[in-house]
Amino acid sequence: MSKVNVFHVVESLGGGVFSYFKNLTSFFDDDFQIQTTIIYSDQRKEINPEEIRAAFPDNTSLIKLAMQSEIDLKRDLKAIKDLTRILNKAKPEILHLHSSKAGAIGRIAKLFLSYNPIIFYTPHGYSFLRQDISSFKSKLYKAIEWMLPKVSQSITIACGDTEYSYAQRLSGALLVRNGINTSTLRKHIAPIKNKPFTVGILGRITFARNPEFINLLAKKIPTLKILWIGDGELRHLLTEPNIEITGWFTNPEEGWKHLNRIDVYLQPSLWEGLPISVLEAMVFEKPILATNIIGNKDIVVHDETGYLFETLEDLQFYIRKLKDESLREKLGLTALA
Repeated sequence: MSKVNVFHVVESLGGGVFSYFKNLTSFFDDDFQIQTTIIYSDQRKEINPEEIRAAFPDNTSLIKLAMQSEIDLKRDLKAIKDLTRILNKAKPEILHLHSSKAGAIGRIAKLFLSYNPIIFYTPHGYSFLRQDISSFKSKLYKAIEWMLPKVSQSITIACGDTEYSYAQRLSGALLVRNGINTSTLRKHIAPIKNKPFTVGILGRITFARNPEFINLLAKKIPTLKILWIGDGELRHLLTEPNIEITGWFTNPEEGWKHLNRIDVYLQPSLWEGLPISVLEAMVFEKPILATNIIGNKDIVVHDETGYLFETLEDLQFYIRKLKDESLREKLGLTALA
């Protein structure tokens, strides 16, 4: 029985998306008769091709393709041309596109292919929900998301319940929630005794993760330690002395080691798909503090696995509550369950 060739295309192979692909490639091993190829962009600062290669099994093929997160007509046209060439040569039976930029480039490239692959698309957080773009851009991105499934005959696979509801209205969709390998993560749990009380976040330091809000929280509660597990282009916004930034890493075990250090997991995002870092924190029995937005509210059950907050004042109140160790243990065990 011959293997099925599955090509994944992603612009940003970092943060939660990196964890997603690690889980994906480890799950679809040789028993599934699937040959996996990941086409990714190496344009971001956190991407080190050598470390990326070392992180994936030898039977996973990796191909670099220059892509930019923002619209750039000249570069986007080149990316479409290069992707078309790669696909026409390899002719994978299945093409799975991840996030908005790869989703647009891949579905436009499909129009120029010499064959007809099955195309799946997972938004991982729709771009038109971003809060760092103009109203015009938001409407443009939404129009693109409405049009491309129709011209490419792609199938949208939503990664969370709220994303699924948006996808249903745009083009119809399937729902496959993000998941993680709990048994692997549980091996990395170790007892902690923090002094001072520590909250943490795992991911790239981007506008979506709300670093200015984190910095304001650190200023409001100077006795609180905040651990940012990762790095990013907006690290200069984190200036308070009680904030620690770990820096980049591509080995997931490095992230899990730091995740184990915190008392409470904080996800102050402005928009999300279905954050894998929150799922990982729940496996580590960490209560969750998260903004009450799409993605976060699909995972966190208020007052059972953590708390959803709207304002900085709300967050400060819940942090005071969670200094109670017995409450943290109760919420953490419920999060794991």
